[in-house]
Amino acid sequence: MSEEAESKLKRGPRLDPAAAAFWDARYRESFTPWDAGGTPAALARFLAAERAPLRVLIPGCGSGYEARDFAERGHDVLAIDFSEAALARARAALGEWARVLRQADFFADDLGAPFDLVYERAFVCALPRKLWADWAARVAGLLRPGGRLAGFFFFGEEERGPPFGLRSGEPGSLLGGAFAPLADAAVDDSIPIFAGRERWQVWRRV
Repeated sequence: MSEEAESKLKRGPRLDPAAAAFWDARYRESFTPWDAGGTPAALARFLAAERAPLRVLIPGCGSGYEARDFAERGHDVLAIDFSEAALARARAALGEWARVLRQADFFADDLGAPFDLVYERAFVCALPRKLWADWAARVAGLLRPGGRLAGFFFFGEEERGPPFGLRSGEPGSLLGGAFAPLADAAVDDSIPIFAGRERWQVWRRV
């Protein structure tokens, strides 16, 4: 990518990050600094400890690396993104496991709930803050009682984004009485854009 094009993407384009066009532009120009290129260690440990197959939803799956990890371990996975450009990248990365992908709107489409697990990876921080209460309510509605929300949560004080950082204690405020915390740990293998500012958390739907 040219320096001019990269600079333009860093400033914009002047699109709403709540819309697919915003993310299509970034994937088509390969401006994806949030893309880890593989599976984080905390998720690998989580998967190694799981014995029973789970029905898993991965919203905002992007390049889809983790979808393959879940699927290869026998879990029933649905990985969604509303960006066709993101899904094109995921199809190339997943090969035979591309069958778990679906173009869908997390908030609007029927995803076939309930799920045992919703996996979070750079989805909440990609959403404008005005959508966070809707996100929390939607996750609660998609999980069965006893189901879990697990993944990586990005924290920060910056007003502009994406990524939009959570404040200390904000996940608990958003998830409210619908969830109970199960795990909270620092992440030591973050990619540069998230380094030192994300935590691995697990929440149980009550």
